[in-house]
Amino acid sequence: MPEVLKAPLVVEFPFTRSLGPVQSAFLTALRQRVVLGVRTRDGRTLVPPVEYDPVTADELSDLVHVGVTGTVTTWAWNPAPRRGQPLDTPFAWVLVRLDNADTALLHALDAPGPDAVHTGMRVRIRWAEERVGAITDIACFEPDDEEAAEVTVHVGEFDDPVTGIVAEARLDYTYSPGRAQTAYIKALENERRAVGERCPSCRKVYVPPRGACPTCGVATSEQVEVGPAGTVTTFCIVNIKAKNLDIEVPYVYAHIALDGADLALHGRIGGIPYDQVRMGLRVEPVWTEDGRYPDHYRPTGEPDAEYDTYKELL
Repeated sequence: MPEVLKAPLVVEFPFTRSLGPVQSAFLTALRQRVVLGVRTRDGRTLVPPVEYDPVTADELSDLVHVGVTGTVTTWAWNPAPRRGQPLDTPFAWVLVRLDNADTALLHALDAPGPDAVHTGMRVRIRWAEERVGAITDIACFEPDDEEAAEVTVHVGEFDDPVTGIVAEARLDYTYSPGRAQTAYIKALENERRAVGERCPSCRKVYVPPRGACPTCGVATSEQVEVGPAGTVTTFCIVNIKAKNLDIEVPYVYAHIALDGADLALHGRIGGIPYDQVRMGLRVEPVWTEDGRYPDHYRPTGEPDAEYDTYKELL
């Protein structure tokens, strides 16, 4: 059996959000080594604080101090920390109910091993040396045996409050396209051919192939060469420049039904002004310099395809 391809992939983006008065106070207080909760009408204290009671939907605004010590309510050992996690040595993920709080806060516990962690153990916040008004101002928790402190009210007013945060979201994973798409990719790279697979039941040809028919649910194996030309079925105009993508905006990204295929694939349209791209436009691939795959598609010069020939592929 031919070797199936696989490759490491990373998906990441910054998520920017503004903060309301409650979470602004919570993060600003962390910068000052203070933890705030919010009190509900029935007397519960929620940490981290939220602006609306998750039970009654009441608006919440009464901020109170809670302890910097607390009790582990449950935990899980992390033997192999990953990039961006609080500690770079093995640690425990813990839910900690801080003193005078009624809910638990998720964070890391610095412990020598899983045998040193248990539900009910007392822990204390270890503060980051440099604090900026973010949850990372809590570097982690560490074991502690002090008694709970008294709760006090806080007015929630600060100089230079934190009003917004930028959270970096990142996902690292290894992707394998499977047998069918591996064959498709290798045919593109080695022979400049687009090869799909035909469903033995409904006879539809899928490009790129999926290994199974999404309509009938049966396995596919019969290879069918399609294209290389195709028809634009629908498209969008991109006006926002993507990071690390050397393409000037605006440009057009389209669904292209290659001749002989029953599924449209995605491709960029070039060689024509963006405002002249249209449904039914006949296009052909323009290959990358190394010839591994189509860089974009350009008009063939043929008359536009009739709508009835591609309407089922929209």
